[in-house]
Amino acid sequence: MPTVLITGANRGLGLEFVKQYAADGWTVIGTCRNPIGVGELAEIEGDVSVYGLDVMNTPSVTRFVEDLKGRPIDVLINNAGIYGPKPVKAADLTIEDWTPVIQTNAMAPLFMSRALLPNVQASERKMIVNISSIMASIEQGSGPSEYIYRSSKTALNMVMACYAEEISETGVGVVLFHPGWVQTEMGGPNATMTPTESITHLRASIEKLTFADTGTFKNYDGTSLPW
Repeated sequence: MPTVLITGANRGLGLEFVKQYAADGWTVIGTCRNPIGVGELAEIEGDVSVYGLDVMNTPSVTRFVEDLKGRPIDVLINNAGIYGPKPVKAADLTIEDWTPVIQTNAMAPLFMSRALLPNVQASERKMIVNISSIMASIEQGSGPSEYIYRSSKTALNMVMACYAEEISETGVGVVLFHPGWVQTEMGGPNATMTPTESITHLRASIEKLTFADTGTFKNYDGTSLPW
């Protein structure tokens, strides 16, 4: 069976990704910062391995990549992310608040993708999926606040569009997805979709991806979104 690697797998969208892929018989590698006491993630049945990984800690990433050396990864899902303070207007912004969000949401996915590129290239499906947001879209997602989160996801889109072009000769595809407004800790209780609904749509869209989709930004249903 194919192998999927999901960062930020202990809650929200990441946890639902693990549940659904495991239920379908995939080999699942889930990561979270603290693998001890991960609750529901530890109870999922199937071929599931959980690793401790801090995506912004270089030694942690190095150890993790060494553990997976030579292991093919069909789909790498860069899901781990943080929101930061909200709502925030320009007068309230601080470097201390902004920096970790940019690092986690825009920089870490590139570092993970770069480190695991040989694993993805060695697989059959060869796909890197990144969880972005419609809030990253300058055309559709601009607004008078949420500077920190919006800018971090816009940066992620640009970083991954560049990376898709850089690695095009490897045959590995790089795609960005908006998961919908989802009832998670980040999305809040008033969101319009459950995690089950969001991930069901996302998995169907991921399944249809080909290399021709590399460098694109898509909605959870697979339709194109404006940058």
